Amino acid sequence: MEFTEEVERMELVACPKGHGPAELPEEGKWVAVREVKDISGLSHGIGWCAPQQGCCKLTLNVKDGIIEEALVETTGCTGATHGAAVACEHLTGKTLLEGLNTHLACDAINMAMKNIFMQYAYGRTQTAFSEGGLPVGASLEDLGKTLCSQGGTVFATKKKGVRYLEMAEGYVLDMALNADREVVGYRYVNTGKMMDAIRKGMDCKEAFEKNIGVYGQYADADAYIDPRNQ
Repeated sequence: MEFTEEVERMELVACPKGHGPAELPEEGKWVAVREVKDISGLSHGIGWCAPQQGCCKLTLNVKDGIIEEALVETTGCTGATHGAAVACEHLTGKTLLEGLNTHLACDAINMAMKNIFMQYAYGRTQTAFSEGGLPVGASLEDLGKTLCSQGGTVFATKKKGVRYLEMAEGYVLDMALNADREVVGYRYVNTGKMMDAIRKGMDCKEAFEKNIGVYGQYADADAYIDPRNQ
C-alpha cells in the first residue's frame, strides 16, 4: 500500500477500536453484521429503467447471506419479462453481494436489486422482527392461489373521463355508472382463476362465465360501458 509524503511525515495518533457495527434486527434477532453471511431476511425492492419505460418489483428471501428464493415482477416493458427470467435463474444460490454485482439484463431489475440491498444492509427487511423469518416459498403467497401478479391499468382523459381496464380482481369487462355518469362499480373476469379452470379441462366459455364477479354498486347502476370500446 502506498502512502503520500504528507502522510508519511505525520505523527502517529492512536484511534480507539470502538464498539464495532451497530446490531441490526434480523428475523427476530439482533445481529452485528460484519460479513455477508450475517444477513438474513425477506424483503422487496422497486426499480425502473433509465427511460422509465418499465419497472420491477423484486422479492428475495435471504438465509445466512444466500439468496434462497427470488420473485421478479415487471410491467411496462416487454424486454423486462425476459430479463426477469434471466434474473431468477441467476440470483438464486448466490450471496447477496454476488447478486448485487450480477448483470440482471434489465436496468429496472438491476435498480431493484440495488434498492433491496440497502434494506438488507440497514436492517429494514419485512422480517426484521419475525422470529426465524419466513420459509422459502413465502413470496408466492403474495400472488394468491392462481400465482398471478396483481396489476392495475387505468386510463383517463380530461375530455372523456376514466376507464378501468384491469384491477386487482382481474380484467375489467364493463364499468357501472350512476345518473351523474360517475363510476360506481365494475364487472370483471379473474383471468388467473379462469385459466386455471381451463387447464383442468373446463370448457372455455364455462370457465369464463364462472369466474366473472362484480365490485361496488354494480347492480344498481344507471348505465354500463365497455371501457375499451365506448
